[in-house]
Amino acid sequence: MPLTGGYRLTPVMQIGADIYCDSACILDELEQRFPKPRLSLEPVEGEVLGLEHWTEGELFLDVVNVALVEMSATIPPEFMADRGPLYFGADFSLSTLKSNYDGCLEKVRGQLSLINDGLASQAYLFGAVPGFSDARAYYLVWFLRDRMAEAEAFFHQFEHLERWEQSLKKIGHGHFKDLSDIEALDIAKKATPTTPETSENLISEDSEGLKIGDKITIAPAKGGPKVSGTLHNLSPQRIAILREDERVGQVCVHFPRAGYRIERA
Repeated sequence: MPLTGGYRLTPVMQIGADIYCDSACILDELEQRFPKPRLSLEPVEGEVLGLEHWTEGELFLDVVNVALVEMSATIPPEFMADRGPLYFGADFSLSTLKSNYDGCLEKVRGQLSLINDGLASQAYLFGAVPGFSDARAYYLVWFLRDRMAEAEAFFHQFEHLERWEQSLKKIGHGHFKDLSDIEALDIAKKATPTTPETSENLISEDSEGLKIGDKITIAPAKGGPKVSGTLHNLSPQRIAILREDERVGQVCVHFPRAGYRIERA
């Protein structure tokens, strides 16, 4: 994988030869590049971080468990064998997911009920306007609705959540055009990373002894291939490495620090 060096989860954002992995990293970068209007309008940062860890942690895994079981009769076994370990580790088995299905579905029901109750008196999770938190919760609802055989009946029990879901759906995806994989690789090859090695908000060494120029590997804490490179950019929230690839040349791959394992190569 020339751009990411082996990282396989989605989403990934490419800007020239800079590659941003994980929605948290992508949203942070977009906020920095386009500060007006702000993407994040939530008033209490601690509550936002708590919701982020919730929607990308236990709730996410419960939703994926339900979705994979729902899809298991209609997707190729090799697809299941490929995707399952990305989320549930090397010990993944469909039989385990099936045995956990009822419990996971009830946990999802309970957690969506909390969201539904929170939306009873306001349009969005943190008030009158949508923000990061709404996007993080919405994609789980979208993911599950699109894959459950009885989705309509399941979601109909959440009156306020369905109203919120439709409101977010109307926002849409803006204007875009398709780009082939070859075009994306060519763009990276013609560009050079624009991320500085240091800046005002960056640190050259942290409490773990990591410093610019170290050879390191990065991988999701929940499992997945390690990405190798040279530490180029370091802050308390984010980390970036330089990689060399025959197809695209030098690229800078960015990750959030939370939720990732960082080791010296």
